[in-house]
Amino acid sequence: MPDSLLPRAARIVWELGGVLPRSLGALVGAGDWRALSVTGLRQLGEVALDELVVTGMTLAGPPPQLPRPLSEYVRAADELGALGIDGAHPRPEALQVTHIRPRRFGALTFEELVFDHEPTLPDSILADGHGGPATARVRLYRSGDEVRPWLIWVHGAGQGDSMDLLVARVRQLRELGFNVALPVQPGHGPRRRSWPEYPARDPLANVAGMMRAVSEVRALIGWLEPQASSIAVAGLSLGSAVAALVSHLDSRVGAVAVYTPILGLNTMIGLHLGRWGAAGRTAGAQLQSETVTALTSVVDPLATVPRAERRLIVGAWHDRMAMRDSALALHERWGGELHWHDGSHVGHLFSGGVQEVTERFLTTVA
Repeated sequence: MPDSLLPRAARIVWELGGVLPRSLGALVGAGDWRALSVTGLRQLGEVALDELVVTGMTLAGPPPQLPRPLSEYVRAADELGALGIDGAHPRPEALQVTHIRPRRFGALTFEELVFDHEPTLPDSILADGHGGPATARVRLYRSGDEVRPWLIWVHGAGQGDSMDLLVARVRQLRELGFNVALPVQPGHGPRRRSWPEYPARDPLANVAGMMRAVSEVRALIGWLEPQASSIAVAGLSLGSAVAALVSHLDSRVGAVAVYTPILGLNTMIGLHLGRWGAAGRTAGAQLQSETVTALTSVVDPLATVPRAERRLIVGAWHDRMAMRDSALALHERWGGELHWHDGSHVGHLFSGGVQEVTERFLTTVA
């Protein structure tokens, strides 16, 4: 159907109607799908859930259009491309606690750590208005004040609420001997209505948002270190990039695990904007341009190598959000252990196999 005949409401209906056909097409195209088996039906449900989520997230915002011409990003691209990851992420100042308060989520009791944080950002990012302090929040699920291993769990896009305690399976992690810290990324959970917006339509704002998230996690590591026998970092989807960058930059991280990893936030956004039709394809091409690639180089997981030898990558074979190739490329770069969930990006959250490999991996860290 021509794009001119598809106003916004019709576009949304059209794309939602394509969820099942796209899901079937992806599974058939993979060449290893057994449609009539119990596993095959589960895979179809998982892939359809991926397609539904990514379609909803893509179409829920305004129609895609970069807020300014690509030429206006050249200065930042030149600076960031020259700095690289190691030059763009200085070690943050020590975390100063604003307060720690008890919280409850259902039967779970935890604490909320609140602190103000201002990352040190490159000049071009500061000139674009992305500098300044913001209030950071971290959920702490711990057993007393004794020294124990800590796991820092970084959530994915659209998350950041107390439900993350269940996604991370904090009770099981406590049984393994871990305390768990769950930082809330900028623009998520209780920070959703606070500055800065993240993720955003502006690719430079996305780079700044991820750099801020990385700086906050590194400040958190400094605060946890005196009470930690070891520190591991794990990241899910959007959080996988934060975990990858932190593990590359910070020698205090003894192990890193990433789940359904993404390879560049701007690239992943661009990959799905075609659901908006011609305008989306144009914006998607811009987000994958050389200029935006240079911008994004300072938050590129494929440019990282963790300092820790213990590395786990969990990919989803039928991932329709981050795509299978992301996990394959990161494993080629990192090595370490690679575990495949045979379903989708969202579906791996419910996988007993993923839980088992995670627990086995963490027993080598505790």
